[in-house]
Amino acid sequence: MTEILLLARKDLKLLLRDRAGFFFTFFWPVIMAMFFGSVFGGGQSSGPSAIALIVVDQDQTEASERLISVLDGASEVRVIPGDVETAASNVRRGAVAAYLVVPEGFEAANRNRFVGGAPLVELRSDPSRIAEAGLLEGVLIRSGSVLLQDTFTDRAQMESMVDDNLLAIEAGPDFAERAQLQGFLEALKRLNDTGLVMPEGGTSAGGESAGGGLTPLTVDRRDVEIERAPRRPKNPYAVSFAQAMLWAVIGCSASFGISLAIERSQGTLVRLRMSPLRGSSILAGKGVACFVTAYSVSLFLVFLAVVVFGVRPLSWPLLLMALTCTALCFVGIMMLLSVLGRTERAAAGIGWAILLVMSMFGGGMVPLFVMPDWMKALSDFSPVKWGILAIEGAVWRGFGPLEMVLPCSILLAVGLVTFVIGSRLFQWGELG
Repeated sequence: MTEILLLARKDLKLLLRDRAGFFFTFFWPVIMAMFFGSVFGGGQSSGPSAIALIVVDQDQTEASERLISVLDGASEVRVIPGDVETAASNVRRGAVAAYLVVPEGFEAANRNRFVGGAPLVELRSDPSRIAEAGLLEGVLIRSGSVLLQDTFTDRAQMESMVDDNLLAIEAGPDFAERAQLQGFLEALKRLNDTGLVMPEGGTSAGGESAGGGLTPLTVDRRDVEIERAPRRPKNPYAVSFAQAMLWAVIGCSASFGISLAIERSQGTLVRLRMSPLRGSSILAGKGVACFVTAYSVSLFLVFLAVVVFGVRPLSWPLLLMALTCTALCFVGIMMLLSVLGRTERAAAGIGWAILLVMSMFGGGMVPLFVMPDWMKALSDFSPVKWGILAIEGAVWRGFGPLEMVLPCSILLAVGLVTFVIGSRLFQWGELG
């Protein structure tokens, strides 16, 4: 028993002496708890940021302006005016989750909803952000309910709408329920004249919301990428494809960074340095090995995605370009990670901690839309975000060469800077 206690005491002393290992054992879990608490509502004063929605008002009427005003007042949405071409480009590039088109004839459809049904709006969303699109659709329906309630609580609007629907029925073709619908509208008009259709509070005597069973809005929701490539089958694996690529590259970067730390602490690199090989050649060889491994794993995942899961990238040359830039970026990060810890335990803890933070802020683990605004701003500094964007651009977003310049340039710049810094700081071994 004494021997066991002595061995345990020895390990605890070693842990306390290894400052980096001690930090990642005791303090890092607390930081992670604070991070996720902040993301998922720990800071209740701010919470998740509103979803940016580009709105294109093609109707330019009082009804369309009222709908947009109500939508803009919702806490879940931040309305940005725009045009269709710009909006579609922003959604395709991942800058915003979706855009909304209020088409011409919206007000007319709203006034003739008893005859023609609920007015139509068009929601075009990023297919990789399904949760945000679903939330936006719900907010739209809620906003349409407010518009419908405005009509039912305003006697003048209600009278005008009923008259328009009666005229439309009389002028239109005959149908089976024509007499019943005319009788209903005439009864509704008489009730409106007496002021009994809807009290000022917005609910009927029975407690039902304005409009009864009427549908507030018809939301035509589609993915932007289907509009641009209608012959390509929708494939959910094309959406999750980029995340798999990044996690493969992250794993290679962490493994090679830790292996460098192990070879340095065990003296392997010192023995290599004593050979005719130059130090720069040894580090370059490690970088090449990391690149080949990361690139090979990425190509293998591409093979599986295409053959097994039916993913069809829109541009093979741009996909290879994205994978190349991403692998080079994380080769540089690998070199920097290898110099951040003096021991194997510290190198592993620091390396994985930094890579996990990059992944969390870059959208590899936590969806960007649930993050507060300050976290979204920090995501621009994560190479994971740009790697995902570059691969998605080639696989399904339909990026052209010019659109690939920004993410690929950032990836290459990060890789070059981190590799140079890591090489300058690299220590060849712990002697004595």
